[in-house]
Amino acid sequence: MGNKADVLVIGAGIVGSACAFTLQQQGYQVTLIDEKSPGSGVTAAGMGHLVALDESEDELNLCLYALSLWQDFVREHPGVGDYSQCGTLWVAENEEQLAEAERRAERLNHHHWRAGLVNSDQLRRLEPCLRSGLAGGVRVSGDAVIYPPAVAHYLAGLLQKAGGQCRFGLPVMVLHDDGVLLSDGSVIQAAQIVIAAGTGVSRLLPDFRIFPRKGHLAITDRYPGRLQHQVVSMNYGQATVTADALTVAANVQPRPTGQWLIGSCRQDGQTDTTLDPRALGGVLRSATELLPCLADMRIVRAWAGMRPASPDGHPVIGQHPVQPGIWIAAGHEGLGVTTAFATAQLLAAQMCGKSPALDMRPYDPSRFFDKEKLQYA
Repeated sequence: MGNKADVLVIGAGIVGSACAFTLQQQGYQVTLIDEKSPGSGVTAAGMGHLVALDESEDELNLCLYALSLWQDFVREHPGVGDYSQCGTLWVAENEEQLAEAERRAERLNHHHWRAGLVNSDQLRRLEPCLRSGLAGGVRVSGDAVIYPPAVAHYLAGLLQKAGGQCRFGLPVMVLHDDGVLLSDGSVIQAAQIVIAAGTGVSRLLPDFRIFPRKGHLAITDRYPGRLQHQVVSMNYGQATVTADALTVAANVQPRPTGQWLIGSCRQDGQTDTTLDPRALGGVLRSATELLPCLADMRIVRAWAGMRPASPDGHPVIGQHPVQPGIWIAAGHEGLGVTTAFATAQLLAAQMCGKSPALDMRPYDPSRFFDKEKLQYA
């Protein structure tokens, strides 16, 4: 196996694997490296939603670009990752949330991502398991779910078939401008290095603060046919932060197996993935308040994971402002799966000297640097 490459990609999660394969397609000789197997880190711990979020115009543009690329991928590679275009039901529990649901529908439709308002009765007809008394919501038909570890593994295989290389099972010990030292003492040289290591970015690049944001998930036994859409509270992303930095908002996905995947919460200041019974209990209560039948379902597994978050909530996609051979694809938090292919295309365009499809200023790594001192601000 060669010890030189045009590009090294560190991190074989969904983002890193997408970057590696895309760069190989652009004509680079790429080596993808990870201390674990593809998709078995942060990617394996997440929910796998493909959803248009619209907390800002930049976020929505990134999501919609990414979702169009996902649609291309599933057409070209049917069956990979158990893709299911189940759509999302954003559920409003009160009139205030319903007003925001109406604004969300307007924003999405303005961007030609079909979203339909539904009243309380229509909501129950779409999902009979929802509790009565809800105010209404928005049905977004183009959203989907997927099993991302399988996609990351598949992309690593496509990379190798296209002539790229993979090195798994060995952590990077030292990062240089022109290569890396692995734990077995081997060195791989490359003119350009992409850091897509999730929560491990800051270990390799101490001047970048990509911090872990903990989340808890649970999955039920199989109950086929009982849930058709991903059901998400309009409180998602808006929930009050408690004194111990915990937020909870219901997000329940139907999996092709008939299981229900239940989230979600966010906790800052956490250092490991040990289950927190209080946080997990909050997740289950929030979901059960929307879908009371969950109280009678059997939970077969629960786990916690760490989302890689940036200080301003936007991903970091681009060239290191001080080290010209280093590129960064990180900080996606809960949107890494949704935006993986968009990240890959945007990064590849910059590396190839082409014009990216989107304005890259919100994602430019230099936004965190003092422009005069060229150091982390």
